[in-house]
Amino acid sequence: MASLYNFKKIEPVPTSSDFVDIILSKTQRKTPTVIHKNYNIGRIRQFYMRKVKFTQENFDEKFKNILDEFPKLEDIHPFYADLMNVLYDRDHYKLALGQINTARHLIDQVAKDYVRLLKFGDSLYRCKQLKKAALGRMATVMKRQKDSLAYLEQVRQHLSRLPSIDPNTRTLLICGYPNVGKSSFINKITRAEVDVQPYAFTTKSLFVGHMDYKYMRWQVIDTPGILDHPLEERNTIEMQSITAMAHLRSCIMYFMDLSEQCGYSIEDQVKLFHSIKPLFANKPIVLVINKIDQVKIEDLPEEQRKWIEDIAAEENATVLTMSCYNDEGVMSVRNNACDKLLAARVEMKMKGNKINDVINKIHLARPQQRDNVARLPHIPAETKTRVKYDKNDPNRRKLAKDIEEENGGAGVFNVDLKKQYMLEDDEWKYDKIPEFLDGHNVADFIDPEIAEKLEALEREEERLEAEGFYQSDEEILDDEEEILRTAADGIRDRKKLIVQAHRAARGRTRPVLPKTAAAKFSTVSEMGEHLESMGIDATDAAERTRTAAAGRKRTRNEALPDQAVKDVDVRERDEALTEEMSNLGFRNVKQKLEADKQKKQGQKPSALMGKRGESDRQIQTKMPKHLFSGKRGMGSTDRR
Repeated sequence: MASLYNFKKIEPVPTSSDFVDIILSKTQRKTPTVIHKNYNIGRIRQFYMRKVKFTQENFDEKFKNILDEFPKLEDIHPFYADLMNVLYDRDHYKLALGQINTARHLIDQVAKDYVRLLKFGDSLYRCKQLKKAALGRMATVMKRQKDSLAYLEQVRQHLSRLPSIDPNTRTLLICGYPNVGKSSFINKITRAEVDVQPYAFTTKSLFVGHMDYKYMRWQVIDTPGILDHPLEERNTIEMQSITAMAHLRSCIMYFMDLSEQCGYSIEDQVKLFHSIKPLFANKPIVLVINKIDQVKIEDLPEEQRKWIEDIAAEENATVLTMSCYNDEGVMSVRNNACDKLLAARVEMKMKGNKINDVINKIHLARPQQRDNVARLPHIPAETKTRVKYDKNDPNRRKLAKDIEEENGGAGVFNVDLKKQYMLEDDEWKYDKIPEFLDGHNVADFIDPEIAEKLEALEREEERLEAEGFYQSDEEILDDEEEILRTAADGIRDRKKLIVQAHRAARGRTRPVLPKTAAAKFSTVSEMGEHLESMGIDATDAAERTRTAAAGRKRTRNEALPDQAVKDVDVRERDEALTEEMSNLGFRNVKQKLEADKQKKQGQKPSALMGKRGESDRQIQTKMPKHLFSGKRGMGSTDRR
């Protein structure tokens, strides 16, 4: 059930110190923080004026939210207004909101005054001191609202715990002396779970339960017990019940305990009814006699029974009996109370002025007699003479159901829907309905002999294939073309043989190093063998090379292999390196060095940012605490 008022959405009210901290920290975060004495004086004034105005706007916004969210007693339903008066004291509540509104105007005036003074500030120091004084006066105004803010926070917490009561919906209101079975009844008929104990005033506040009756949602309100004494002497718990009975449009269910186990006599319970009777004006009343498993009305003396009868007669109250202990009559009491409330609500609407607006929109048409001719209903003669249908009669007329059973029953037999068509000619009933596409009858474009034509076409295709119509003639070549083609095939075969022989003679299939690269890794012996194969004496050249190399330290690559290594037939180092580079995907050692160089260049950006690699996404600490924290000096903490 949607409640008319939702007090749970009110935001928490901070304390005065927290209020100041919230506003000043927001000013610090949302406004510029850097200013210099060498700046233009206009810029300095604007800097501090902005801080004062921003602080005032934040205070104003927070105060306005508080004033708008808390309910105004003049605008809400009288039930909630009186309930808040009972719980929180109307004067105290309005005074607290008034104090907040006054503080809001004071802070606005402080900001206006100091902004006017800041316009005449002649130095950075003067402007800074004016800003400091403005914020200080605002904080002082806030500290004076300490008690009002604390009170409003307590009210907000209590309001959020109040049950959601709709004052205008269908309501059953349970009232009576303490411990007469009110909470037990609401637990029986609704989903509420109200605490039930064998002592008085177990229920200290209003409890609401909801139920459904006649496809409508109802709310049932359990009120605290009330005693028979003057209104001025009632406490807060009892006044909640009085407020609910006075303002809620509901069905009053007054509970009585004839067994007197509640601790109050029947006479006291009757007196209480007459005491609060003025609150029941224009409301349906149900007098519920509870605990009939202990004492029934018939068991009472004549005098006490007459008291109950007088209530029923004078107040037009309905007397119902039940027992929550064994559930006897519980649902009957609920249904009677709901029906009585519905009837009362309809009667009240009929008496109101709103019904006239509705009646004006309704026109009831009543036919007038046209002439004196009697127009009696026409009954066909066949209907009068028709024999009543009897399933066991073999000569009975056959119905559609009989036809269905004869043809396989439901799921097998299809009803002939065209049988009932009313056409000029009955032969038209089963004609095929033409299909239309783009405004044309599809049947007009269908060739009825299409199947025969297709068979004739297939027979013709088979005949042509059998006669060899689709077979292509072999290419006929003359003598010269045939000689040229044979010569070309012979040349291609000879070329393939030469390539294979050349590769076999070289004895290797891997890529060959260029001469410029191979020269770096060649030895003196290889050079001598190459020159001798060309028919040139290589003795002098080899001697000059060895003499030139004797004057410098040999590199690892130039060092000749040890004799012991040669004895075990180990390949020289350059051959091993070349093969290793080949296995790694490089053509030679130079190519690998170039790749390593490019790899290091690619790692430089990551290394400059302190990253471990391309996949390192970690954001390092911008300002390490051990470098930027320390004890403050003895000077002032006012940095601006």
